[in-house]
Order: sequence, then structure tokens, then C-alpha cells
Amino acid sequence: MTDRPLPSDTQARLRPGPIATIFAGALLLAAAWQWSNVLLLGFGAILIAIALRGGASLLNRRFGLSFKPGVLLCALAAILVIAGIVAWAGPSISGQFRQLIGSLPRAWEQVEGWLSSSSFGQFLERRMENASQGGGSGPTGSIPSVFGYLTGTLTTVFGSVANLVLLVTVAIFLALDAPMYRGGALRLVPQSYRARAGRIADELARALGRWMGGQALDMVLVALVTGLGLWLLGVPLALVLGLIAGLTNIIPVVGPFMSGIPAVLFALTQGFDLAIYVALLFVVVQQLEGNLLMPLIQRFAADLPPALTVLAILAFGSLFGFAGIVLATPLLLVSIILVKRVYVEDILGDRQDD
Repeated sequence: MTDRPLPSDTQARLRPGPIATIFAGALLLAAAWQWSNVLLLGFGAILIAIALRGGASLLNRRFGLSFKPGVLLCALAAILVIAGIVAWAGPSISGQFRQLIGSLPRAWEQVEGWLSSSSFGQFLERRMENASQGGGSGPTGSIPSVFGYLTGTLTTVFGSVANLVLLVTVAIFLALDAPMYRGGALRLVPQSYRARAGRIADELARALGRWMGGQALDMVLVALVTGLGLWLLGVPLALVLGLIAGLTNIIPVVGPFMSGIPAVLFALTQGFDLAIYVALLFVVVQQLEGNLLMPLIQRFAADLPPALTVLAILAFGSLFGFAGIVLATPLLLVSIILVKRVYVEDILGDRQDD
């Protein structure tokens, strides 16, 4: 019995090339998932490197300084500014932050007292007790988990010195030799698509640079306005609460709640009326930021759909934790550009003028 050769289409299906490609893709996805923390750190380093290159570019245009000395000068200036702020206001902020954390239990006790003395609060307590009896762990008189989450988040952000040093170091190396790293990455792309990939990479860098510039301006203004408003209201921790408001404003939708809740609770220890005024202050600041400041910034930066922004926060936060929440907006920006340029225009062939 002689073996007949397989049909040509069957041979094509059995060729090892497609199977190897699928296997390599699956292996890369598994590795990316396993090293997601490293990739997120690398993405954060890229953002900082883009900012350093932007500062170096400004120095090059104004003073003729070459890029590498400009990058080092920008990095040194940023480190000196941060160190100066820490040396000048660090002890005050540290003391105020400890006072803030220490005041939260007493603030929560006042909230519980108000709840137990009002009909609406009694209704909520009965509902929570029913939920606890149904299989959950009800309130035990301690601070809710949201404050534990907030404390853990801030401790992670401000206490991970080693990760911060590593992040800044990688960012400086990337900024110093950005053309080399860009060229090395493009060599992994087929030659027929390399020029297109280079243009997309440049577009991503410009979009991320504009987003960071706009976001930095937004955070600074929110911190200043919130801190000034709290100081005018007579809130003792205006400095640290304004700083928290500015830092958490990098997270759309969720950030204002992360900064507003502890501010209102701390103001509650000074009086119920003050807590109401603080809550109104945060509402007014966020309304001005969302309806006046952010639209002006988005004209210069990136205009992201609000619904997709919220979904990106939920998706990246569930996948990567707090780091995913912080980087959700720039990750969404990168995803939108890649989908538009690679999938819509190159694969589907739907090219439209921007």
C-alpha cells in the first residue's frame, strides 16, 4: 500500500510556521501577564522620560543646550525641587498627615453618633445589620475599609522608595538614549511596516507628552485652589489635604472621592457646619475643574471619552491594582491610538483625515 501525498491545502495547514507563531504569541501574552508589574513600571518610566525629553527640547530651543545635558539638568532640577519641598514642608506635612490619620477614628465615631440619632441613620443601620446577618461582616465600629484602602494606597505611593528610585533611574536612561531605544524597538517590526510603526510611535509620544503637561497643570491648580479654600475655611490640615487633592486628581472620577472623604471627615471633628462647607468646597472645585479647566486643557492635550475613561479605570484597576488605576488614562490613550491606527486604518483600511 503506497502513501498518497497530502493535498497542497492540507500541507499548508500543517506547516509549522502558523503553529509556531500562535505558540509564540501565547507565550508572549503569558510572559506579559506574569511580568505585568515590570511592564507597568516601564510604562511609567516612559512617561517620565517623555517629560524629561520635553524639558530638554525646550532648553535646546531656548539656549542651544544639547539633549543629554538637558535631560540631566531637567532631572537634577526636578530632584532638587522635590527635595526642597520635602525639606521645607516635609515635617509639617508629616505631622499634619499623622494628625489626619489620628483624627479619622474620632470623626467616624461622630458619624456613627449622627447616624444613630437620626431616622435615616437608624434605617441604614438596620439595613447593614440585615446584610451582616445574611452572610457578610457588618460594621464593627472601626473605620470602614475605604479608609484602610486609602491609607494603604498612600503608604504604597510615598513609602516605596526603592521602586521610585528604580523608576527614575530607568526614565533617565530612556531619556538620555531615546533614539537608540526607539530604533531597537522598531527593528522588531517587519521592514515593510517599519516606517508606519515609527510614525505611530512618534504620535504616541506626542499624545502622552500633551496629556502629561495638561494633567500636571490640572493637578497643580486643583491642589492650590483646594488648599487655599481649606485655609480660608480655617481647616487646620489645609496643606496636606490640598496636596492629597492634587495628587489624587490624576485619577478621573475616583480621585475626588479619595481626597474629599478624609477631608470631610477631618472637618467633622471640628464641627458639622465646617464639614458641610468642606464638602461644598470639593464639589465646587470639581465642577470648575470638570466644566471649565479640563475642557481648556483637553484642547491642548487629549480629549478622552468619559465613558471609556471610567471603564478603563475599572478594567485596569481590576487587572493591575492601584498602579493600573493611576495609569488607566494614559493606557487608554495609547489603546485608542493603536486601535485607530493599526486596526481601523491598517487592517480594516478605513482611513479618514483627522
